[in-house]
Amino acid sequence: MCGIVGYVGSQSAWPIVLEALQRLEYRGYDSAGIAVLDRFGQLRLRKTVGKVDGLTQGDETDYPDGTVGLGHTRWATHGPPTDANAHPLTECHRQIAVVHNGIVENYLELKQGLQQQGHTFSSETDTEVIAHLIEEGMREGLRFPEAFRQMGRRLEGSQAIAAVCQRDPDKVCALRVGHAGGIVVAHRDGQGIVGSDLPAVLPILRQRPGPVAYLEAGEMAEVTRLGVRVFDLEGNSIFKEMRTVFPQDALVDRGGYRHFMLKEIMEQPQVVAGALRGRVNFDAGRVELPDFPFLEDEIRDFRRVVLTGCGTSLHAAHVGRYLIERFAGLPAEVESASEYRYREPFLDSDTLVVAISQSGETADTIAAMQDAKERGARLLSICNSEESQAARLADGSLYMGCGMEIGVASTKTFIASVTILFLLGIYLGQARARLSPEVRRDLIADLASTPRLIGEMLADVSQYKVLAQKFSGYNSFLYLGRGINSAIALEGALKLKEVSYIHAEGYPAGEMKHGPIALIDRNMATLALAPRDRLYDKMAGNIKEVKARRGIVLGVLTEGDTELAAEVDDTLFLPTAPEHLYPLLATVPLQLLAYYIALDRGCDVDQPRNLAKSVTVE
Repeated sequence: MCGIVGYVGSQSAWPIVLEALQRLEYRGYDSAGIAVLDRFGQLRLRKTVGKVDGLTQGDETDYPDGTVGLGHTRWATHGPPTDANAHPLTECHRQIAVVHNGIVENYLELKQGLQQQGHTFSSETDTEVIAHLIEEGMREGLRFPEAFRQMGRRLEGSQAIAAVCQRDPDKVCALRVGHAGGIVVAHRDGQGIVGSDLPAVLPILRQRPGPVAYLEAGEMAEVTRLGVRVFDLEGNSIFKEMRTVFPQDALVDRGGYRHFMLKEIMEQPQVVAGALRGRVNFDAGRVELPDFPFLEDEIRDFRRVVLTGCGTSLHAAHVGRYLIERFAGLPAEVESASEYRYREPFLDSDTLVVAISQSGETADTIAAMQDAKERGARLLSICNSEESQAARLADGSLYMGCGMEIGVASTKTFIASVTILFLLGIYLGQARARLSPEVRRDLIADLASTPRLIGEMLADVSQYKVLAQKFSGYNSFLYLGRGINSAIALEGALKLKEVSYIHAEGYPAGEMKHGPIALIDRNMATLALAPRDRLYDKMAGNIKEVKARRGIVLGVLTEGDTELAAEVDDTLFLPTAPEHLYPLLATVPLQLLAYYIALDRGCDVDQPRNLAKSVTVE
């Protein structure tokens, strides 16, 4: 979740871009940079490794002076945090500056082609291909905006991009490709600003409300002092309705969505990409966890892994168990943190305990961590707050980096947790020589495609509104899944009961015949997770068992599965993907279904009754 800012106006760009970056620093802070087109039309860059404040070190008289600027705060994906890899990035002649949020899935292919055309690269990032693609388009005779738009058509994956160019010095171009990585545009009084999130526009909306617009997938904006023009990727003009935003709303804003829960569901492509940043070496096909507190020799000595958490975090732990056992070949167990300390668990220095907590302040999880530490276990936390108790108590932490999650029902922090557990499984398997380089590369490529796949699933939510009207009248739901997806059944049922107050139970589908099948009739709905994976035939059999008892079934199936679709009453489809990605993909429709059913029932989605965001008491 890198932070992007672009400014054009009558004021000095440096302080405006700097303030906007400081407001976006929660989105990334391993490096930062600002590019300004100075009053002589030259592109001047200033970068720092670390937090945004590092840009202000040194002589103030040396700050770039101009009225067009570009800024970025980075979480690294391709290449470590260095000055060379910090954005803005430029092309061969340092006349075009680019900032970027996303993963260019086909960057190796693009880079090799550009190198063959004579382009020289100076960073290890995927972003640099964007600058060279624009340069190549202008070399072929295109104007800057046309070259920028043509570049957008060549990228695979979901991206948010902004750029400036010396040869067109009064313009910022911004583009959104795919459904991850937001771009907001504001304009008032001869000043235009683009940003990756609403707080970035505050420098020009400080005193009074102002108009803003959000780019949709496949839209590009040209921002000048005269106004904002929006086009599609074919160059056709688009009318973009601006909405008024008050300055106080820009600090914590729903981004045009009706509820924070929906906004946070829609942010999940960016969340997955953010969880990968700084943790994957795409060129080497390796997972690198700079903050992992144990050496490879210590990892090889681990004899088991215990994962613990509460609620949504407990369900993420269940997914993590499958991934760690499969990728690392380590025995893994899942324990409810609220019960763990009341047992006499066997823990020692050969046990890795992984504690998962969105807030890092959950009382039960903290107590379980303290107990594990006293018993000599190695302790790792996965949380969303660097200043939390969990982070201080653990030997080391892997941070979600989601930004603030305001909706009480956790959505994007669940996706972040599962993504990090996926990386952890690969990392442990890598250290224990359980995964070949070819398998690692494939797994990493699969993860890199996930933001795009989730973004495609979020592109049209109209089907959920229709299904919500059909299913909101049921007072009881059974969620069924097999294998790794049984944890997603648990999480889907939890989301429904949290926000809609419908009684819902998640079960491993094989357990259905051991009791829950007695409940099935036409008054109870069953949601069945049946993607095409190794347990597909088993799930198909479970669905037939429900239908034989006159049960109503909503099937979550893989695209193209017409055979099983004919067996169920309604369907939601997942994109075709490797089976280990289905926990990430299948989560999304269950969140949306819960949201729209709750909406149809008139429930308070963001603040469900009796619940708190952080459970800090036992």
